[in-house]
Amino acid sequence: MPDLYIVEFKGHRRGYYYNTYYHSLELSSGVIVEAERGEDMGKLSAQLPDASKPNLEERPMSILRPATPEDTVISRDNTEAEKEAMKRCRELIASHGLPMKLIGSEYQHDRNKLTFYFTSDNRIDFRALVRDLAAIYKTRIELRQIGVRDAARRLGGYGICGLRQCCCSYLKGFEPISTQMAREQNLSLNPSKISGNCGRLLCCLTYEKQYYEEALKNFPMQGETYTTEKGEGVIESINIFEDHMVIRYPGGEMEKVTLIDIKKRERRGKSFFKNWRSRVEKHPNNR
Repeated sequence: MPDLYIVEFKGHRRGYYYNTYYHSLELSSGVIVEAERGEDMGKLSAQLPDASKPNLEERPMSILRPATPEDTVISRDNTEAEKEAMKRCRELIASHGLPMKLIGSEYQHDRNKLTFYFTSDNRIDFRALVRDLAAIYKTRIELRQIGVRDAARRLGGYGICGLRQCCCSYLKGFEPISTQMAREQNLSLNPSKISGNCGRLLCCLTYEKQYYEEALKNFPMQGETYTTEKGEGVIESINIFEDHMVIRYPGGEMEKVTLIDIKKRERRGKSFFKNWRSRVEKHPNNR
């Protein structure tokens, strides 16, 4: 079985390809791969060991050969042509009055296809636009509507952490994210603080989701009432890193209750119930 590689293209688009012809390949080097109609050029991103090969619906296409210096020149020329295509396509979008935002354009390496990526809140009838573009560029034209998270991936950038966007570096797909994850992590629900460049919730909210879920199982729910030696209060907040929760009493007094105290109380409760049950079972009326 030939080795399986991840190949990255322009706009951080990725795909799986087999080294069917057993070329000698180096990571981060350019390669020419099979495309739907012709050839495309990308960069070897990673080699996948047999144990981590994904279950793919379709068999990956093949890496045809390592890229040559001539291929690099062609790729550079295609990049310049894509800039002009973007400008012309924007003019046509405006003339047709289409409610769409153009994100990027991408020539296939052999120029057998020119793809335009756009975002829109609605479905767009762009058949007239495709006809105009095909008449200008004399090649197959594809307009592909993408979501705002995919658009952010294509544009690239840096997150509020100061690092390169995760979707541009190593994320292979997008997972569902909810504000509940931010609540569990005691983060501000201010959209500007928990949203990425795409305007959606930060992908990194999912990274520690499992850890928070497991850690919070050791505590009662935030907002519940909790009884201590001082009386009954409400759980104001939970700090899983310092292993304590804060109780607010009706008079406004606040108290820290550690996880050790919580476990001791649970053990006392279990011990009381066990002794009570034993006494009940030994009572003459229950024999």
